[in-house]
Amino acid sequence: MAKKATTKNTKPDPAKTEKARKAARAEIRARMDGTPAPAGDVGPTAAPAEGTPQTPPTREEAERLAARAAASVFGPEVLGPAADGAQPTPTSGTPTARGGKKTKEPRAATAPKPSKAPKVKTLSALDAAAQVLAKSTKPMSATEMIERMATQGLWESPGGKTPSATLYAAIIREISAKAGEARFRKVDRGMFEYAG
Repeated sequence: MAKKATTKNTKPDPAKTEKARKAARAEIRARMDGTPAPAGDVGPTAAPAEGTPQTPPTREEAERLAARAAASVFGPEVLGPAADGAQPTPTSGTPTARGGKKTKEPRAATAPKPSKAPKVKTLSALDAAAQVLAKSTKPMSATEMIERMATQGLWESPGGKTPSATLYAAIIREISAKAGEARFRKVDRGMFEYAG
């Protein structure tokens, strides 16, 4: 039986993150104030030996130090390629370097859309039934109207299982809603004629 491959958890440890943040803040504060960094710091960011004048870091240097501290905590796979000390440049749609308004990118001129051919309006089942009944001399049932609409090419069911029941309900709805102005008249049970 093969072992399942485990995925590496990319979420940083909160305690480690907070410790690195505090260390970075302390280092930046110490370099800006000109005071030596707290004891225990070693490496390139440690305070210089006693007697050496300390100058506060520039804004770029402070941002670089903060980026390096973040990269050591989160790792380059989380932060991306900008963690190596290079300053990311603001792109359009993102806040500017000083936190101002977003920059707008000029829109490229677009070609006018080609006009679409007008759609041919297809008849609804109710309109097609009215045409079929207008041509008919005798009353018809909903099933007969569906068959006649298909043979005349006026309307076909888009795949419904009971198109005649749907047509019957639509005709009854029009008769009750429009009363005397309806296109259909119920002559007998399930039989309709054109009312004009």
